[in-house]
Amino acid sequence: MSTASAPELQQAAQQRQPVLAERLVAWQRLEGRHHLPWQQTRDPYRVWLSEIMLQQTQVSTVLAYYERFLQRFPAVADLAAAPLDEVLAMWSGLGYYSRARNLHRCAQAVVAEHGGRFPDNAEALQTLPGIGPSTAAAVAAFCFGQRISIMDGNVKRVLARVLGWEADLCVATHERALWQAAQTVLPERTEDMPSYTQGLMDLGATLCTPRKPACLTCPWTELCVARTTDEPERLPVKTRKLKRSTREHWWLWLVRQAPDGEQVWLEQLPDTGVWAGLWTLPLLDDEAAMAALLGEPLARALELQPRLKHVLTHLDWWLHPRRLVLDEAQAAVLTPTLQARHDAAGARVASSIVPQQGRWVPVADLAAWGLPAPVRKLLQP
Repeated sequence: MSTASAPELQQAAQQRQPVLAERLVAWQRLEGRHHLPWQQTRDPYRVWLSEIMLQQTQVSTVLAYYERFLQRFPAVADLAAAPLDEVLAMWSGLGYYSRARNLHRCAQAVVAEHGGRFPDNAEALQTLPGIGPSTAAAVAAFCFGQRISIMDGNVKRVLARVLGWEADLCVATHERALWQAAQTVLPERTEDMPSYTQGLMDLGATLCTPRKPACLTCPWTELCVARTTDEPERLPVKTRKLKRSTREHWWLWLVRQAPDGEQVWLEQLPDTGVWAGLWTLPLLDDEAAMAALLGEPLARALELQPRLKHVLTHLDWWLHPRRLVLDEAQAAVLTPTLQARHDAAGARVASSIVPQQGRWVPVADLAAWGLPAPVRKLLQP
């Protein structure tokens, strides 16, 4: 393959448009996925919810969360009226928690600004919190038949291969050229848009995978430029590599023996950063900071727990839990010091992460709190 120009890419898309669209629609209706719950609806709320959940998350993981979420928030008005902490608790374990916060804000905007009805076009949908171009296109295409292409990672891979687009997609102008080509190959009939859009998703998820694509069973096999080479996996081209970093913190796992059952001290993290707005055990910079916070007698009583490695997209986070069980008198003495950690001046003594607030939470009630998955696993094994 030789690198084509943007006009040549557009010309290739125009030449292939009718047959690409027709074959994909026919393939999806016959052999595509039809068992997923969000495929059985044209309700914008449910389609939007599935699109947000599926960002950076596998279908197998999303299925259970999707059903539970709809049981608790069956309509957009229910989600808008719920406290954010409850939404975060329902999201706990899905990761990328900014999605949950934007989900809540978006629901409130739909109710307050649109009377509880999602806008019927991609341009208006993109004005809502947390809805980007591809999510807006998915909702508009699935629910309202708008002729607009989605452009997530799977779709970029599928179209770059079939059209032989070798330009670096980390360059904005190259990605825009691919999007324009994607618009060109759309089916002519609006009633075909749901099947076409789902077909793009199915193709990228099941056949045109990053490695070892199943070219022989692909509906576009005879039309695909990348298949004519010995290495279709080489496309799409993305030169920018994600830089990973490492972080290390010590977790202070405090348990209070209260008359009505065990309680654990939780702190709410700031509104920005990893786990923003969630509740976690106090995060301290090192064991010296932990000893300074507790005082030497209590620090000597800390129980070492196995360290944990929490892997994020851009970060390896090492966490060292230290457990300490307090009686009522010890807890009463320590609580004011813990409560003062939300004050920036005091918190700097113990941690670079300044909590918003802290409180004792009954262990029996932890399911209702917005906890990161590693915290929930540690406290509720």
